[in-house]
Amino acid sequence: MGLILVGGAAATFALTRSSPISPDAQPTSIAGDASADAVSADMPSKVDYRRLEARIAGLMHEPNIVGLAVGVIERGQIRLLRGYGETRVNSGDPVTPDTVFRWASLSKGVASALVVGLAEEGRLSLDAPLASMGTTLTLPGDAARVTVADVLSHRLGLVRNAWDERLEAGEDPKMLRATLGTLPAYCVPATCYSYQNIAFDAASEIVQRLAGRDYASAARARLFAPLGMKNASVGRAGLEQAASWARPHRRDKVPTTVNDSYYRVPAAGGVNSSIRDLVLWMRAQMGDTPRVLSRETLDTLHRARVPTPPHGRRGPMDRALTDAAYGLGWRSFSYAGRALVGHRGSVDGYGSLILFDPADKSGIVMLWNSNQSKAARLQLEFFDMLYGLPPTDWLELEARPKALDTGAAAASPRTAP
Repeated sequence: MGLILVGGAAATFALTRSSPISPDAQPTSIAGDASADAVSADMPSKVDYRRLEARIAGLMHEPNIVGLAVGVIERGQIRLLRGYGETRVNSGDPVTPDTVFRWASLSKGVASALVVGLAEEGRLSLDAPLASMGTTLTLPGDAARVTVADVLSHRLGLVRNAWDERLEAGEDPKMLRATLGTLPAYCVPATCYSYQNIAFDAASEIVQRLAGRDYASAARARLFAPLGMKNASVGRAGLEQAASWARPHRRDKVPTTVNDSYYRVPAAGGVNSSIRDLVLWMRAQMGDTPRVLSRETLDTLHRARVPTPPHGRRGPMDRALTDAAYGLGWRSFSYAGRALVGHRGSVDGYGSLILFDPADKSGIVMLWNSNQSKAARLQLEFFDMLYGLPPTDWLELEARPKALDTGAAAASPRTAP
């Protein structure tokens, strides 16, 4: 997909309002539950942040990007936390570290953390049959062997993104979930990977029943508040009532309205937050908040459970991320001989990304408000710097004349796999 040009005054305003954190600055604390800093504050950085900022500046002059927020943690320290561009095209309203965006499919990591947390409390077993969980989900074929963990790792025997188009057309997700069993089986349930949104949202029903409260309240009480994620929420109101929120845009910087289809499957795509909150979420995934997300929980969430073979054409970035697999709401990869964990997401008018090296406690998070995917390539430019690899123009800022960059088709409103 293409990117949107942010012009002169507005871009400059955003850059001056939202300064990066110095590489020598102390990391931001997390709600009293953060462990000791992973490295001393005066340890030199492996990442050239001047170059990283220059690459982001080049990205902001691509033809289809409006606003962007980026956060970086290097060896346990928050090194960059910054907004770029505008919340709405030609508005002059800058994106800041506290501007709220949609997470889209990054939301799946929240749902999985809630379910695994309930399992650690003894309220359920991840190996329990799905049929014992009282959800509305039905499945084709012999589904008796399907477990809660299979729901969270997309091993349900359904065709990929089953009936997302009907969800987008306005049909009730519970009704759709209850009739998924009428579809032909894609594979034997519990044996293969096939990405889902409507079926995955059975997790919200599990959380609500066992936590004794609505899904949004459970996420806030059990995760967002303890982690200090002050702008994080579930649902459309949480986005639109934020003091600063990014409006969605389609190709050619065309503003659009917020589409609430995937808010109706909150476990699959219902979370919103600022980049400041998303950095805290990534730091928690690195093990720095053990009273909220224990090491055992993180191991359960991140452990690869099923290979994720590619579907359709892949670009150079996706080919570079090898050994792709899925855990519980999280993807895993190998890059440059290192193990990475992350997820990407897209929903009409928004994109999102998280990718980190758990062993090094380093990673990058990104949120943007347009239908494009090129911004995601910045993740590998960051890891190339972190690992001391020769620079690769993953963003194709040097290789492709901007006048010829017509971009790809606009994103589907569906949450990205």
